[in-house]
Amino acid sequence: MRLHRLELSAFGPYAGREAVDFDLLGADGLFLLHGETGAGKTTLLDAVAFALFGRVPGARGDVKRLRYDNADPDLPTEVMLELSVQGQRIRLARSPEYERPKRRGGGFTTQKATASLTWLSSDAEGITRNDEVARTVERLLGMTAEQFFQVVLLPQGEFARFLRSDTSERERLLEKLFGTQRFHDVEQWFRDRRTLAGRKVEQHRQQVREQVARTAQAAGEQMPDEAAEPWLAELSDRVATMVSMAETSESASRERVRLVETELAQRRALADRVRRLRRATEQLASLPTEERDGWRAELAAARRAVGVKAAHETERQVERELATVRDRERAGVRRLGPVVVDDDPRGQAGRLREEAGSLRQLVAEAEQLAADQRRIRQQDAQREQLAAGIRQHAGVLTQLPDQLSIARQRLDQARDARTRLDSVEDRWKQLSEIAVDADRLPALERALERAVAGDRRAVDEHQAAYDRFLDIRQRRLDGMASELAAGLVTGESCPVCGSAEHPAPARPADGSVTREQDAAAQRAEQEAKQRREQAAARLRSAEQECLTLRDRLAGKDPETLKADLKELTDERDELRKIAAWVDRMVAEVARLEDETRRQTDRHAEAERQLAVVVSELTTLRENVDERTERVRLARGEFPDVAARREHLISVAGSVDFVADARDEAVGVEKRLTAQREAIAQAAVAAGFDAVAAAIAAVRSDQAIAGLERRLEEVQAVEDSARGVLAEPELVGMDPATEVDVTTVEAEAVQARAALEADVAALRAAQQRRTELTEQGTRLRSMWVSLGPVLAEFEELDALTDVVNGRGQNARAMSLRSYVLAARLEEVAVAASRRLRRMSQGRYEFVHSDAAGPRGTRGGLGLDVLDDYTGRIRPAKTLSGGESFLASLALALGLADVVAAETGGALLDTLFVDEGFGTLDPETLDMVMDTLDELRAGGRVVGLVSHVEELRQRIPTRLRVRKARAGSRVEVVA
Repeated sequence: MRLHRLELSAFGPYAGREAVDFDLLGADGLFLLHGETGAGKTTLLDAVAFALFGRVPGARGDVKRLRYDNADPDLPTEVMLELSVQGQRIRLARSPEYERPKRRGGGFTTQKATASLTWLSSDAEGITRNDEVARTVERLLGMTAEQFFQVVLLPQGEFARFLRSDTSERERLLEKLFGTQRFHDVEQWFRDRRTLAGRKVEQHRQQVREQVARTAQAAGEQMPDEAAEPWLAELSDRVATMVSMAETSESASRERVRLVETELAQRRALADRVRRLRRATEQLASLPTEERDGWRAELAAARRAVGVKAAHETERQVERELATVRDRERAGVRRLGPVVVDDDPRGQAGRLREEAGSLRQLVAEAEQLAADQRRIRQQDAQREQLAAGIRQHAGVLTQLPDQLSIARQRLDQARDARTRLDSVEDRWKQLSEIAVDADRLPALERALERAVAGDRRAVDEHQAAYDRFLDIRQRRLDGMASELAAGLVTGESCPVCGSAEHPAPARPADGSVTREQDAAAQRAEQEAKQRREQAAARLRSAEQECLTLRDRLAGKDPETLKADLKELTDERDELRKIAAWVDRMVAEVARLEDETRRQTDRHAEAERQLAVVVSELTTLRENVDERTERVRLARGEFPDVAARREHLISVAGSVDFVADARDEAVGVEKRLTAQREAIAQAAVAAGFDAVAAAIAAVRSDQAIAGLERRLEEVQAVEDSARGVLAEPELVGMDPATEVDVTTVEAEAVQARAALEADVAALRAAQQRRTELTEQGTRLRSMWVSLGPVLAEFEELDALTDVVNGRGQNARAMSLRSYVLAARLEEVAVAASRRLRRMSQGRYEFVHSDAAGPRGTRGGLGLDVLDDYTGRIRPAKTLSGGESFLASLALALGLADVVAAETGGALLDTLFVDEGFGTLDPETLDMVMDTLDELRAGGRVVGLVSHVEELRQRIPTRLRVRKARAGSRVEVVA
């Protein structure tokens, strides 16, 4: 890589445009960059770095203020660099993001960062995207920005610190230069795999322990410390014996139940026949004979009176109809009031309707008069409203221009804030995600502590419950003899020995356990076990969550994050508040412009409408005066003409109503007389002496149904009782016979209870045998599968320790440290050649892979061999000038190794920054000889120094002059 030309404007301390011709400066292979302190010597090196990578090295890159503060607003901040690399000549141009004054209005706007790459040695299309330019530059140079800053812009101060630093600091620099992250990933991969394998082994072991517990629980035994095949076989034998004893006891109880239930069924059948015989005899004796005859007579009379009842109801209906018609006639007369109905009501109503018809035309004229009067009032109100509106529009039109100007200014401010908001939002999102993670860490750590305590407590509770269950189970087994003795029956065989005699049955001892207590203890143990598994799952989840979160934070301080986030949040909120005005102010400007046009149009329209209203009012008042007198004569004593007309029509309708009622009453009276004659004829035909007797015999449908139902019920009871007495199995039986069922029922209950207990015991024993067989099979399978998993983990565990510098690793060096040590050894060899020459053969570097003090990792030790004493001494003991020689030799050696390692382009241009003032003249000669060797190979070396003697030695110089208006550069060749 060779630099040709550098141009920069408004960059750093340079207010205008400056250019540096490296071809001219490098014609002799060596040039001096000098100037006053703070003039901008290092800024030129920063400009080279910015053109290549878009950022500057060291702490200066964190500030991100690259523009000269007092530069001309129209002069952009940009850097242009021409260079040759990999046989290609290219031009790079970059501009950073900075704030510039707005071209319209006040305030500032953000100038976006730009980048471009132009191929000068070919016709290939250029690149303008920032990310593509960065990737292309790294590909051509073969190194990252950090590597370039170390091997091209040689910072002597950093290499002096590198000489004196400890292993961890030296390791961080070498990792950045040689890209050993992949070896770190390999180490982490082995650790992750070992962790996963360890969890897998622990899971298998836990599964075996849990399966042993399940197997012991299935057999009702206590979990052993060490479980093996003989223990499992012994459990199977004990459970088989228990099943055999339970089967014998269950068979004897079943036979006893069969005999007792047969006797019970026979006695229950005899008791049922006696009960039925007694009930039938009692029913025949209690039949109501006399009441039944009365019910039959009453039912016959009610059936004959049905026809008379219908005619009587018709008579009552006609009477009600006549009363209704007379009421309508009287109501019609009351509505007429003082008006008297004459003998011809039909003719009277016709005359009234003719009078009302003559008023129809005047009603319409009266309505028009009222409408005109309302219209006059409305037009008066509208005239006043239009006049007020005209005054209001005139006032608004005087205020709108000032409001429109203010709105346009606020719109410009909001648009400027929206332009800056995007970059602030991106920075805020990144920082807020990290801050949220930092806030969650204490809570997760507390949750982890609670999970650990909960897991420990659940394990203790489960073990206590399990011990209690085993104790209760053992006590029950110890008292099993007394439990079996409780079911012995005198004269029946013993389920254990088979004897029918029981001379000394076992008695319950103190502390004996029942079946219910045993089942309750087993349930408590299962519930405690479930809680233990849940607590273990919560612990694993909490551990994983804490580990993941710590990896994401990567050691960041929560308080610092919160302070930075608050500052950025305030800036973002302020920009959001202002940027939120954009849409509202765009709409406000448009609204004010539309309002101006609308108010102008409304003012003109209101004046036109006012003229129309005044003209219409004049015409209406003339028409109202003409109609008023005609309407007054037509309405008479009524409020208006329509009321008088409605009154005449209403009176005519009432007269017609009275006439209709009179005609209808005559017809109803005739029908009532005919119906009364028909009732008398119906009573005689039904066999009654008078109508009153027939009416007295009438019964409702419900009463008739009730009589029929009572007669049917009595007959049914009689038929049922006589049928029961006629059954063959009851013939000859005495109702007073007594049958004893209670005694046999009690014996049956006892026999069934004993059978249920024996069946439950048998099922429990069989279930235990089934569960033991199943759990034993699973346990044997788990014993077989644990072996390969354990062997795999042990092998991976040993290999992981070796890769990470532990275990059988004699050097205690991790894989990454081993690689870095090899690279450092190469750097030491390359740097020693120059250090021996510059120190006249006294010093050379010595690399050490020994472990550090107090067990720290080794491999990155770097000391110097002093030829005067023949002893190796620490680099910290070198003097200031000797440290400069060592650091310069180390920097040059590192540049060679990194360039060879990365496969990058040949570094034809190097810059050496400061440190020459600590050298004596003879040593300075040796250093200059070493630099001459560099330029003899075709390289260009730029020295940055204040040393006056270098100005005498180096004729080609680039001087930087500092001034209040901005620094300038000049070439002295």
